[in-house]
Amino acid sequence: MAAPAPRPQVNLGIVKQVLSGDAVIIRGQPRGGPPPEKQVCLSNVTAPRLARRANPNVEGSVETKDEPYAWQAREFLRKKLIGKEVAFTIEYTAPGSGRAYGCIYMGKDTSGENITESIVSEGLVEVRRGGIKPSDDQTRLNDLEDAAKAAGKGKWAKENDPNMQRDIKWSVENPRNFVDSLHQKPVEAVVEHVRDGCTVRAFLLPSFHHVTVMLSGVKCPMFKREGDVETAETFADEAKYFTESRLLQRDVKIILEGAANLNFIGTVLHPMGNIAEFLLKEGLARCVDWSMGMVTTGPERLRSAEKVAKEKRSRIWKDYTPSTVQIDLADKNFSGKVVEVVNADALVIKTGDEYKKITLSSIRPPRLGPVNPEDQPRDRRIRPLYDIPYMFEAREFLRKKLIGKKVSVLVDYIKPASDGYPEKTCATVTVGGINVGEALVGKGFATVIRYRQDDDQRSSNYDDLLSAEARASKNSKGLHSKKEVPLHRVADLSGDPQKAKQFLPFLQRAGRSEGTVEFVASGSRLRLYLPKETCLVTFLLAGITCPRMARTGPGGPGDTEPYADEALQYTKELCLQREVEVEVDTIDKAGNFIGWLFVEGQNLSVSLVEHGLSKMHFSAERSNYLRFLAPAEEQAKNTKLKIWENFEEPKTVQIVEETERKTNYKQIIVTEMGAELDFYAQMIDAGPSFEQVMQNLRAEMEASPPLTGAYTPRPGELCACKFIDGEWYRARVEKVSSNNKISVFYIDFGNRDMTSVTQLAALPPGYHTQLPQAHHYYLACVLLPKDEEYKQEALDAFRHDILNNQFLLNVEYHSGSQDFVTILTPEAREDVSQKLISDGLVLAEHRREKRLNKMVTEYKAAQETARKNRLNLWRYGDITEDDAREFGYQN
Repeated sequence: MAAPAPRPQVNLGIVKQVLSGDAVIIRGQPRGGPPPEKQVCLSNVTAPRLARRANPNVEGSVETKDEPYAWQAREFLRKKLIGKEVAFTIEYTAPGSGRAYGCIYMGKDTSGENITESIVSEGLVEVRRGGIKPSDDQTRLNDLEDAAKAAGKGKWAKENDPNMQRDIKWSVENPRNFVDSLHQKPVEAVVEHVRDGCTVRAFLLPSFHHVTVMLSGVKCPMFKREGDVETAETFADEAKYFTESRLLQRDVKIILEGAANLNFIGTVLHPMGNIAEFLLKEGLARCVDWSMGMVTTGPERLRSAEKVAKEKRSRIWKDYTPSTVQIDLADKNFSGKVVEVVNADALVIKTGDEYKKITLSSIRPPRLGPVNPEDQPRDRRIRPLYDIPYMFEAREFLRKKLIGKKVSVLVDYIKPASDGYPEKTCATVTVGGINVGEALVGKGFATVIRYRQDDDQRSSNYDDLLSAEARASKNSKGLHSKKEVPLHRVADLSGDPQKAKQFLPFLQRAGRSEGTVEFVASGSRLRLYLPKETCLVTFLLAGITCPRMARTGPGGPGDTEPYADEALQYTKELCLQREVEVEVDTIDKAGNFIGWLFVEGQNLSVSLVEHGLSKMHFSAERSNYLRFLAPAEEQAKNTKLKIWENFEEPKTVQIVEETERKTNYKQIIVTEMGAELDFYAQMIDAGPSFEQVMQNLRAEMEASPPLTGAYTPRPGELCACKFIDGEWYRARVEKVSSNNKISVFYIDFGNRDMTSVTQLAALPPGYHTQLPQAHHYYLACVLLPKDEEYKQEALDAFRHDILNNQFLLNVEYHSGSQDFVTILTPEAREDVSQKLISDGLVLAEHRREKRLNKMVTEYKAAQETARKNRLNLWRYGDITEDDAREFGYQN
């Protein structure tokens, strides 16, 4: 009797990869190195062959298609075996190919499920019957195949399954469009090959697109090929094994997020999470900036995972040393008001009484490209704000959004001084929850600095900056635009009297011009950019004298006058980089423009005087703003404010008071009434010339009709306005309402009106400098009654008597900028004020000036007559005991 054949040795391992329906790769138990791998083919069966793509490196290589049910057979084994522990026996090894043939069992011994029998039962492989010695195992396989045929399973099905063969797309013609078509949604996939730790090949299901995917946002140690030799970087094998053991032939979801040549960039989602995140935590990968912005799930988790590995000094980070300079918590977070934008990447922020210069983190402002010296005049110096492309646009974007606004600052890092540049505090600045740096980059007005991978000196929102830059580049915005760069040809008039004289007439005729304060040299000396005239000017405030700053001259630096620094700081905070309006009066011999500056409707000259930071200059007496400057200075003197702190009233000098009332009657016509016994009047003598001016104005408007809607009204600006009679008049815009209703004041008649923008037009040149014809006056030595009903009666009677009538006017006294007058009828020379008093409509005012004694006496006599006759005010008795000014009455 022959001895029984020896039983095959049982081996254990884990299935790494399924090659086809009858072949797998099993990874054995590690023994002090990489685990051994063995390819095992199922004995006695033949599986349908899978499709193969043509190999461009092999001559005559052609693409093949799936045999029917080849993919189903492969998938049957993949789903059953991948990553599972199996026992397997080797029955024989083919002498030519060296392939091992045997049986595979689920579990740790041969008592588990026989994989060969399972796949034969499903009808997915064919049993090899010819030339094989019959055995119990062979007979069982034959029986199982016959049963599968009878049941019509798998390849033995009676009808052809339309899905029995795949339609594989081995390449994608337009990767970018393909990515966009998926809308960054997760797609089911099976990983077919792991090239390295961060690169896989996979089939997308159910479309069977074959794609190579590089993981977004990370990079593992790689394998470098030099000639025929492949060299692995440190930890490259570990990274590949880590990815392979978790992803190879696993069901995953892939989010395609970008394309690089014919490869795709995306996120691979294992059932346990993002594989890139696990690689980072294990120290087998590092974050890369170039693809981080594509990560749809956000870069925060990847950065956090990398940070964990860095803190543990894990693998590739074993020699890691943090480069971040420690910043005190109190200095790391703060808020303040933006007072200046420095070019396009830095801000000056006021916190309390301290000013801090902050540079936006990881931002690179626009730079000047190569300059051909032959194209530049020898004496011309580079002005970065205007000469560097997009620098002006970037500065304007920040200026309009931030100046005067409260912002939050998070200091990211301190850049030490180097190459002659001072130390910089770099921070992320937010306003209203918006990252200023991100907004700037998103507009294409700045780019993002690229760092070494181990450099932590970067913005805390670095990935958001990269995403913003990618959007700006995609949309061709700003610096990424293919169009010609914008040019700013700005004429600098500072220190050039000849050029300044050429611009002076234009600025004078323009009335109020818009500008931006670029620099403040002292409380009353500023540098302005006028966009409409595209010029830079030095502007001196009119009507005031400010304390002088120290200047370097032939005799050495002078002393700074008291409160000069305070005046400078006040003007700076109020005006620097703000949009202002200016009225130019004249220029000085150095070519500096002199005039009035208004910021948000506030006259800066008046504001400085009000705050005790300047004195009124004698030239203000000839201006229209004297009535504001004089009271402001008087108030500052009385309160001994700042420059007036040591002010003493001049010693009283006895002056002989005028005892004679002087009269100089002028002929007027009353054009408008006020609400406080005041009125507007025109001088009769100026009538003919004024009529000629009006005729010329209307002729010009008729000859060049304004385009409807072309004029944009601004408060304080002179314009032409069409009245209800259809004629054009000079008017000043007082207010622009949100409903497009415009409040105007007719400067030659004194009346006000509400109109629409369609009735307004720009005033032609030459009509701005002529003085208004309507003069404002108040009745002298009379008072309105306090009672509203009596007051209205008096105003109605006053209006009826004087409106649109001619009178003789005499100025009796002044109060501030207000003129108080008496008016007489031309023929009868009847005093209008005295008539109102005698009719019991107004009260006589008690005044102490000796020169007015006679007139005041006459007024009081008229009042006594009205009281005795019980006229109007006096109908119910004497009211002076309670209401007269000498008993506390105030109008």
